Amino acid sequence: MKTSDFDYHLPPERIAQHPAAERDASRLMVLDRAARATGDATGHPASLRHAHFHDLPAFLRTGDLLIANDTRVLPARLFARVAKADGGDREVEILLLREEPSVPPARIWSALARPARALHEGASLAFHDASWHGRVHSVGERGVRRIEFQPAAEGALSFEAWLSRIGHIPLPPYIERPDEPEDRDRYQTVFAREAGSVAAPTAGLHFTDAVLAAVRARGASFATVTLHVGPGTFRPVTSENPDEHVLDSEPYRVPPETAAAIAATAAAGGRVVAVGTTSVRTLEAWARAGRPADGAWRETNLFVRPPFEFQVVGAMITNFHLPRSSLLFLVSAFAGREPILDAYGIAVREGYRFYSYGDAMLIL
Repeated sequence: MKTSDFDYHLPPERIAQHPAAERDASRLMVLDRAARATGDATGHPASLRHAHFHDLPAFLRTGDLLIANDTRVLPARLFARVAKADGGDREVEILLLREEPSVPPARIWSALARPARALHEGASLAFHDASWHGRVHSVGERGVRRIEFQPAAEGALSFEAWLSRIGHIPLPPYIERPDEPEDRDRYQTVFAREAGSVAAPTAGLHFTDAVLAAVRARGASFATVTLHVGPGTFRPVTSENPDEHVLDSEPYRVPPETAAAIAATAAAGGRVVAVGTTSVRTLEAWARAGRPADGAWRETNLFVRPPFEFQVVGAMITNFHLPRSSLLFLVSAFAGREPILDAYGIAVREGYRFYSYGDAMLIL
């Protein structure tokens, strides 16, 4: 197995730059792994169907358990001014990654910066809202900076309120436009609760309250896990040998009530339907940790690639992913590389929209 086996051509115009007018109006390609892959008059395999996301409940069964990632995307993209050694200052762009332990009122975050060389150890950062200021605490591996934020005065805005005021939604690099006010809502799922991600669990973006109500009316149930998504989700697998690729660790949590729901679903013979690759990775990492029911935070860098034995997930909802990405490896492990690449080829020809704001796929 080579990384180049997971490549495909995508015309740039197929990359969605904006969300669909309505969340559940996105298209839904349904790939049935059990169906015979014979062709029909259009040349499409019999295992493929075309629908829209609001049709999702029709493909579920009584007793299914949908599990989604309830992480919330931070307004983690900041702009600051940094003093230059030769006088004056320059603007830098900062992407917050993870909060680290600190002594209040300080808040320390690991971050990426552009241009990175401007953020040397000890550099001071000024923001257009001066309620908080920053200082580069240290420089780590792969360009990561640890930035210490301090309030400008006692009684200043909380860090969360300040971040919400000055921060921008960190849209993926393939969305070639500035963030807009609608992104504050549309780049979050309707069930987002736990703030901590720098990228959305995009399969969940298609859900609406009406779709969730229809899922329950169908006799299926809904539960959540949390995995805080880092920027590594967009990092391609660069080595031709995928075994040499290492994912960044991300924090995850499976609440006790979700663990109980999974056990009950398995006992009743139902399916766990994972909403998105982040939910798949969370559930499969949790299974390999012994299915603990304590609800504690853990870390995972699980790289799901063929061949892989899925211990929890019986079906999944996902978007269409980048070539050579760890996410494409994951869906190929679940449905097979050739069926997935065939489906992607059909999606390109049929005008499906790709990536974060694009259309969805249901793999049964």
